[in-house]
Amino acid sequence: MRDFGKMLKQAQELQGRMAKLQEEVELLEVEGRAGGGLVTVTLNGKNEMKGLKIDPSLMNAEEVEILEDLIVAAHADARAKAEAAVADRMRDVTGGLQLPAGMKLPF
Repeated sequence: MRDFGKMLKQAQELQGRMAKLQEEVELLEVEGRAGGGLVTVTLNGKNEMKGLKIDPSLMNAEEVEILEDLIVAAHADARAKAEAAVADRMRDVTGGLQLPAGMKLPF
């Protein structure tokens, strides 16, 4: 019975750490850049866009496709950085606990 009590306590501790991680993820901000920094996208840890900066030199009606491509590329860069940051924090919280394939916590 002591082992069960210990497991329950560990589960409760993990739950608390997961709640804290969710708060941290919401506050996390990463920037993705494209075009040598001409376009910058800011995302939070939940991949919600929080900001977009476009260098005025890109404001040319004839080059709209280039601007669109740079925005997509900057968003992809920011998303990859956010996912990596969340994965790192998750490893810290779970202590290397192996989760089943495809299972993403806390989301």
